[in-house]
Amino acid sequence: MRAPLQGSLFDQADEIRLGPLRGLRRRELGSGAWVDLLPGWLSGADALFEELAAGVPWRAERRRMYERDVDVPRLLAHYREGEPLPHPVLDEARDALSTYYAGELGEPFITAGLCYYRDGRDSVAWHGDRTGRSAREDTMVAILSVGDPRDLALRPRGGGPAALRLPLGHGDLAVMGGSCQRTWEHAIPKSGRAVGPRISVQFRPHGVS
Repeated sequence: MRAPLQGSLFDQADEIRLGPLRGLRRRELGSGAWVDLLPGWLSGADALFEELAAGVPWRAERRRMYERDVDVPRLLAHYREGEPLPHPVLDEARDALSTYYAGELGEPFITAGLCYYRDGRDSVAWHGDRTGRSAREDTMVAILSVGDPRDLALRPRGGGPAALRLPLGHGDLAVMGGSCQRTWEHAIPKSGRAVGPRISVQFRPHGVS
């Protein structure tokens, strides 16, 4: 059983729709890495959360770590190129991001990965999306978050404490770009606070994972 979602006081819209992207603000991280932020890009985000939580075919995974199999602490779903996304607004979001970043990225976003964090015990360890082209090329990963905010933590590659924490939820957008996947790491840390569930949607170009 998941924790209850605490609805946003600032997003009481019944209609699920995107706002303009012109409000994006860039934060330079160093070493050619940056992150763009747009709070509340999606209105009706709590309604979208409920639809995704109920309608996506979520799967639990186990992975080999430290010579034993462990549960992945979140639920997952993945949509490959050409597969219909679980809500039309996500297709609209992917198209809008592809158009907005066309000159800088030079290619569209084509895949979507979804992560469902059921409560503060679910998490993602420090990593960079360096499987594929992102291990050697600048690229972008765009993250649309719905549900209760959770911190996206970032630090320079190589370890140490988080240099930046970005609370993302309720329709917020973050785009990690430049060398971010190679020169920085990101995580969703566990939380000891009473936090509700969150779903993140990660849009990626071809060959980035």
